[in-house]
Amino acid sequence: MKSYYRSLTEKKIAGYLKDMGFHNLDMSVLGHNKKQGINTKTVTCSNYAVGIGAARFQLQYMSHYLKREERKDPDPRIHHFIPDTWQRELMDIVDNNESAIIVAPTSSGKTYASYYCMEKVLRESDDGVVVYVAPTKALVHQVVATVHNRFVKELPAGITVCGVFTRDYRYDALNCQVLVTVPQCLEILVLSPHWQNWVKRIKYVVFDEVHCLGGEIGAQVWEHLLVMIRCPFLALSATISNPEYLTEWLQKVKNYWLQAEELQNSEPSESKSSHRIKHKQKRGSDKKSFKVRLVKYGERYNDLEKYVCIPEDGSFEFFHYHPCAALTVNHIEKYGFPSDFSFSPQECIKLYDTMVGTWKNWSRAKELDPEQFSSLKDKIIITKADARKYEESLKKELVNWVRCGHKEEVGKVLKSLQPEIEDVAEHDMKKLFPCFVEELRKIDALPALFFIFNIQEVESYADRLYLHLKKKKEEMKPDTEAQLSLQIKLEKVEKKLKRLTNVTEDKLSASKAEILHTLLDKKNILEMQVEKLSKDPPECTFANQKAVDEKTLNYMLKRTQLLTRNIRLALPLLKGIGYHHESMNPKQRQAVETLLRMGFLQVVTATGSLALGINMPCKSVVFVEDSVYLDSLNLRQMSGRAGRRGQDLLGKVFFYNIPLPKVQRLIKANVPKLKGQFPLSVSLILRLILLAEKADDKPDAKAKALSVLKHSLMAFNQPKKQEMLKLFFLFSVQFLVREGYINQEGKPQGFSGLATHLHYREPSNFVLIRFLEKGLFHKLCERSLTNKGGKQFSETVMETLVLVLANLFGRLRLPHSAVELKGQFRHSKVILDELPPDFAAAAEEYNDVVDKIFGSFLLSTSKFADMEQEYQLPLSNISFAGAESDHETSFLSVLTNCQNKTTAVSPFATLSGNTNNDLFCASTVDTIGLQTIDAKTLKIPTFDHETEDIQGRKMPLNAYALDFYKHGSLKALFCENFLHRGDAFQLIKDFKLVISSISTSLMELCEDENDNVVLAFKQLDESYKEKYEKIQN
Repeated sequence: MKSYYRSLTEKKIAGYLKDMGFHNLDMSVLGHNKKQGINTKTVTCSNYAVGIGAARFQLQYMSHYLKREERKDPDPRIHHFIPDTWQRELMDIVDNNESAIIVAPTSSGKTYASYYCMEKVLRESDDGVVVYVAPTKALVHQVVATVHNRFVKELPAGITVCGVFTRDYRYDALNCQVLVTVPQCLEILVLSPHWQNWVKRIKYVVFDEVHCLGGEIGAQVWEHLLVMIRCPFLALSATISNPEYLTEWLQKVKNYWLQAEELQNSEPSESKSSHRIKHKQKRGSDKKSFKVRLVKYGERYNDLEKYVCIPEDGSFEFFHYHPCAALTVNHIEKYGFPSDFSFSPQECIKLYDTMVGTWKNWSRAKELDPEQFSSLKDKIIITKADARKYEESLKKELVNWVRCGHKEEVGKVLKSLQPEIEDVAEHDMKKLFPCFVEELRKIDALPALFFIFNIQEVESYADRLYLHLKKKKEEMKPDTEAQLSLQIKLEKVEKKLKRLTNVTEDKLSASKAEILHTLLDKKNILEMQVEKLSKDPPECTFANQKAVDEKTLNYMLKRTQLLTRNIRLALPLLKGIGYHHESMNPKQRQAVETLLRMGFLQVVTATGSLALGINMPCKSVVFVEDSVYLDSLNLRQMSGRAGRRGQDLLGKVFFYNIPLPKVQRLIKANVPKLKGQFPLSVSLILRLILLAEKADDKPDAKAKALSVLKHSLMAFNQPKKQEMLKLFFLFSVQFLVREGYINQEGKPQGFSGLATHLHYREPSNFVLIRFLEKGLFHKLCERSLTNKGGKQFSETVMETLVLVLANLFGRLRLPHSAVELKGQFRHSKVILDELPPDFAAAAEEYNDVVDKIFGSFLLSTSKFADMEQEYQLPLSNISFAGAESDHETSFLSVLTNCQNKTTAVSPFATLSGNTNNDLFCASTVDTIGLQTIDAKTLKIPTFDHETEDIQGRKMPLNAYALDFYKHGSLKALFCENFLHRGDAFQLIKDFKLVISSISTSLMELCEDENDNVVLAFKQLDESYKEKYEKIQN
C-alpha cells in the first residue's frame, strides 16, 4: 500500500513538473534515464510551461527560498533547537575548556556559544565566574536582559546570577557568576591589586565584537585583557579578515601562560604548594587547556541584496546594485574578489547572462550554463550549497578571463552590471526623506534601521518624518462631527449604566438585567468606534499597534519619563519612529531598543550605536548620508542587521544619499586586517608596577605585567618593534623615577595612586600632580579663605580651581572661528581662558622634562626605521635612496648631505634645516619624525596646552565645564557652547567624576584632613555634584 501511494505521489509531482516544462525533472522523478538531450527552453507542453530550465527557474525565482542544509540529528546538550556542525564544534571547545576565535556572519548563531559557556559554569559550581565583554552599553543592556530571562539558579545569600559594571552604573559586579561589562571596566578589575582573588575565580571570558582590537580608540584595552587572562576565552566577530594571524598570536600568548603555570607549579615553596593543593581540591575535576582554536563559518542564513535609491517623479526607484558593479578590471587583476564577496542565486544568473551576452565565443558558456552545471543539472531541489558552488565557479571564471588577457570583455561585463543613474543634490535628498520611507513601506521593506553618523542629523531625520506624518493627518480632515456624535451617544449610555449599576445585579429584574447587558454591549461598540476615529489612520503612522498593547506602551513611556523629559522623542515613538545614539539617556535608549525588538517601531535612525553586536535585526538597513566613518568595516557590521532569521529570507541594504563612487569603494574593499595599536603608555606601566608590587600573589601579578610587555599584537613577529617597546618601557621608567612616582628600587610612592586613578586622562594626570607637588593649589587656597573657622573658600578660588581642571580634563577644542564670537553670549563664556601664569609655567616645566627624556627615546628608536622606505615619496613611491638613483643629482646630493648629519629625522624634513635636536621639541615631532617610526602613535605624554588647525590657527578650548559651574544650566550649554544636549550631559558627568576621583584620592593620601587643598577639592566636589544632580533630576 505504501509503495502504491508513493508511486501515485511521484506521478503527481512528475505531472506538475511536466506541466511547467521541466521534462528532465519529470523523467528523473519517474526513474527514466535521459539518454538524449531535450531543449527545455523550447518545449511547451502546456499552458503552464514557464519557458526556462528548471535550474534557472530555481535560481532566478526561488533564490531566497532555496533549501538550507541543516542537520536533523539532535544534540543531547541542546534541547530547544538542533545545532549546526560548527556550533557543535563550539560546544566541544567549551566542554574541553579551550579558547576559540569564532568568525561567522551576523545572525548565524555564534553568540549561542557564550550562553552555553555561561550555562556550563553555572552548572559546575557556585563560585566560578563568566565575564561577558561587550563593546557598547547598548549591548550590555541586551545581554543582561537575556541572561536574566535564560538562567534561574538558587544561590547562597549574597551571590546573584548576573551583575553589571559600566561607567554609568555598577551592581552585583563582584558577587555574581555572570558579569557583563565593557573592556575598560574589566581592565580596572584585572589590574587592581585588591581584586586578584576575584580575578582567579574567572573560568571564561567572552569577547564580543573582538575586531574592536583593530580600532583607533580603546583598542589597546582589548589587547591588554586578551594577554592578561589565564582562563580560556571565546572571541566573537563577523568581520576579521586575518583570523589565522590573530589565532597564531593568541596561541603564543596561551603558550606563555602554560609555561608560567608550569613554572609556578614547580616552585618548592611549601606555602605555595599547600595553596596550590587547596586550589586544586576546590576546583575538582577542572582540566586546564591552553589551546586556541579557530572556527570559521561563512554562510549567512539570509541573502543580502543592495539597492541604490533615486527619486523619480515624486516617488523613488530602487536600482538593484549587483556586487560586481563595484569592481574594476584592475582590482580583479591585483586583488581578485574580496574574501566576503557573495552573490545571491539571482545575482549569479544575472552575471552568467551578462558574460554570455558580452563574449559570444566564450568556450565555457555551455559548461557554466545553469542547466548543464554539475551541481545544478537535473536536480529537483537545488540547495543553497549548490548555488554557492555555482557562484564560486563564476568568480573563478571571471578571474581567469583577466589572467588570459580578456580584460576588455571583463570591463564590458562589469560596466553592463552598473546601474545607469545620476547623483542627486544632497539638499533634495534630505527633503525627500519622508517620501523615501513611505516607498519602503509600500514595498514591505520595514522595519528598517537608518544609519547616520551625525547625532544632530539622527534626530533631525526622525523629526522630519514625524512632521510629515503630522501634516499628512491634518490634511486628511478627520470627521470631527461623527466623532462628536459618537461621544455624545457614549456619554448618554454611560449615564444610563450609572443609574442601573447603583443597584446590585442580583436585585435587578430580568428585564432591567437584560437592558444592562444591552447597554454594556452598546458601550463597548461605541468605545471601539470612538477609538477608531481618534486613532491615527494606518497611513499616518508607522507603529505596529499589534506588537505592543497600550498598557505596556504607557508603562514604558512613564518609566523612562519620556513624556515629561523628552517630548521630542516621545511623540515620534508613538507613531513608530525612534532615534538612537550614545548621547541619549540610558533609559530612553533602552526604550527605543525594546520597542524595536518587540516590533512596535518600524523606523529607527541611529549612529553606530546599534551596529555592534546588539540583536536589532530588521528587514532593511539604509545608509542615509556619507561620512568619513562609513568604511568597509562599518558597512559590513551595519548591513548585518538586515534580514531577521526565522522571519526574512532576504535582507535589503539601501544606499540613500551616498555618492556612487563611495558605494563602489565600500563594496569592493576588504575589511582592514587586525594589526594592533601601540599598546603601552606611561600610566599603564605605572599600573603594572603597582599591580606587581601590591598584589598578594606576586608571581601571578608579575606574570600578568610581563605578558602585557611581551605580547603586543603590533610587534608580533616583528623584532624591531618589540625592541622599540622595550626602549619605551625603559624611558617611561626613567620618567616615573624622575617625577617621583617610583623609587630607585622600582617601588611606587607619592602620588602614584592618584596618577593611576586618572590613567585614562594621561598626560593631564601627570600635569595635575606636578601642580600639587609645586604647591600651586596650596598657594591658591591659602590666600582666599572666606571663613577661617569653617574653612569655606570663596567663589573666586572655586572658579579658579575649575578653570585649572578644565584646562586639564575638559579639553574639547573649538574651531578658530569661535574666537570671533567671544563675549557675544548671554550665559556662557564659551572660550576658556588659559591657565593662570604660575600654573602655565609649571606645565611648561613638565613638558621640558618630557621633551628631554622622550626626545632621547626618539633618537634611540631611529635605528629601527626602514631607511629605504624613508627615502620614498609617499604617493608616487619614487625612491631617492642610494647613489644609483636616476633622479636629479643636485637634489640627491643635498638630501644625502643633510641626512648624513641627521639620523633620526625624516630625510625630506632635513631639507628645511631640521636636525636631531628638533626631536626634543614635542610640537615638531609629528611633522619631522621618521615616518616608519610614526611618533604620533607612540603615546609620548606631552601636554599640548595649545593646538593649531591645519592652517596654523589657534583652536581655543570650550569652557563648558567652567560655564556649567557658574550657571548650572544644561540648556545654556547646548544653546551657546556648540554642544548636543546629550553630549553636554555626558561631558558634565565625566568632569564631575574626575573631580570626585581627585577629591577621594587626596583624602586618602593626605594625613591632615584639614589640609586646605583637600578641603577645597571636597567643597568643589560637593558643589559640582549638587549642580549635576539638579540637571539629572
